[in-house]
Amino acid sequence: MIREYFGIRFEFDHQEFGRIIDERVKANEPGYVCAIDGTNFAIAMSDSRHLDVLRESIVNSCDSSWLPIMLNRIYGTHFSNYSGSDLFLDLVRKQQYRQFFLGSSRRVLEGLRKEMMKYDSNIGEMRFEELPYCKAEEFDYEGIARMINDDAPDIIWVSLGAPKQEEFMRRLCPHLNKGVMVGIGAVFNFFSGLDDVPKRAPKLMIKLHLEWLDRIFREPRKQIKRCALILKVLPKVYSAEKKKRRSIQNKADVK
Repeated sequence: MIREYFGIRFEFDHQEFGRIIDERVKANEPGYVCAIDGTNFAIAMSDSRHLDVLRESIVNSCDSSWLPIMLNRIYGTHFSNYSGSDLFLDLVRKQQYRQFFLGSSRRVLEGLRKEMMKYDSNIGEMRFEELPYCKAEEFDYEGIARMINDDAPDIIWVSLGAPKQEEFMRRLCPHLNKGVMVGIGAVFNFFSGLDDVPKRAPKLMIKLHLEWLDRIFREPRKQIKRCALILKVLPKVYSAEKKKRRSIQNKADVK
């Protein structure tokens, strides 16, 4: 069941998440899905325009390991995150969708094609396309849509990084005939099989909710700035969500 937290609609149940995507694919209707990590969340909390982009999605997964912890403390729930990496593999392993891989570099895309064929041999015949390096408002959306519509994929993976990929998907959506876009950041790099591109954190660090620390070690300049924004935002939104929870509880007690 999709519920709204921090002003954003999340689905934490993995099976239900997949069902929602499958339902949209079968309906042959375009739309987009966002995997919201800490950076994406922090930007949305400080920029109402980006928040609106996330709110227009079909459904959002929680890619952050800390947001579920906050929600579990506030609401007494037992949520866990659903990372873009896990979502990516889950849908590829289904072997039931025609997919389109959009973004990153040609070298990464070719590595990704080779690796993903281990899960679904049909991926070898699917489209892997680069995008030009430019601002979100500068893409040729009509031209990109023509390329995608000619292929008629069910799932369109978009790797541009937040917040650009979310804005890209929102702008592209009206031009598509069908297809569910999914923004997944650096996931193409993670599964490309290449040694000289960013990798995901070791499993132990992921389990201990320390993936952010691994990213700081790998890309200190970029990640320290992002973490600073997250730390600036979290106390404020945590307090606001606690007040919201108390208000809901008080109303329920009155009834």
